[in-house]
Amino acid sequence: MTYDETVKSNNLIFERLAILLNNRPDFITKEMVDELVNGFGLSQIEAYSLLLCAALGFDTEIESDRKLWESYAPHMIHHLDEQHFLNDEYCRAINIEGAKKLNEWELRIDTLAPYTAFVCDDPLTLPDGRVIPQIAFFDSEYKYISVLQNGREWMTMMPNEIVTQRLPIKRANGRICTYGLGLGYFVFMCAQKDSVESVTVVERDESVITLFKEMLLPLFDKKEKIEIVCADAFDFAEKEAPKRRFDYIFADIWHDPSDGVEAYKRFKSLEYLCPDTSFDYWIEKTLKLYM
Repeated sequence: MTYDETVKSNNLIFERLAILLNNRPDFITKEMVDELVNGFGLSQIEAYSLLLCAALGFDTEIESDRKLWESYAPHMIHHLDEQHFLNDEYCRAINIEGAKKLNEWELRIDTLAPYTAFVCDDPLTLPDGRVIPQIAFFDSEYKYISVLQNGREWMTMMPNEIVTQRLPIKRANGRICTYGLGLGYFVFMCAQKDSVESVTVVERDESVITLFKEMLLPLFDKKEKIEIVCADAFDFAEKEAPKRRFDYIFADIWHDPSDGVEAYKRFKSLEYLCPDTSFDYWIEKTLKLYM
């Protein structure tokens, strides 16, 4: 493909996936997959690929559609094992029952139906210019913690949250600062590390802090390492972070790239204030693609 053709293909895949994920991520059902697996001898991922292809409006009888799908699908679709994520150290430690509400915030357990499509990592960029979204499914029901603000999902313990924070958690050492509290996954995992001395969390919403302290923090190990500061992240980054001389700072105050790009650029512009600090940003690869 030429450069223009590749860009057009990238945009087409992302646009159609966005519609599906926002409106009908559970379009593919167990019954649909079982019919193809049992009737035609396909593997689960082969069956899922065919069904997702049709759900996105591609027709493999049309040569251009077939070639495009064959070019993207093998790099895009992943059959994941839900037990791998349920056995995550945080997920084993944090068990809640029922829904907990505080002002506009709600903490609850949600359920993902088998074969529901979800994003599982930052997009994959190939040498030829193809940018390939990473889509996954489980073949069993998956239960996960989520936080909602005024009914809008803000933070979840879906696999994407775990996968996209692995590298920052690995890199975090010494005295750490993180902007954004959420469900405290990054905080929990960093506090477990012997190489981490302390974790300072900057969160501006008092209700989020109260919800976290009441419902989640009591279940945390290594609580003595954790400090929660109620403040605006940018004010803290400008005025307090330079004085505290953190070894590592991780920013995660956005819901997705649509509200993250401007915040990311603003944080980047403040890095010079902490010249001896290492920085990371949640879904940075995705943010750069949107930029």
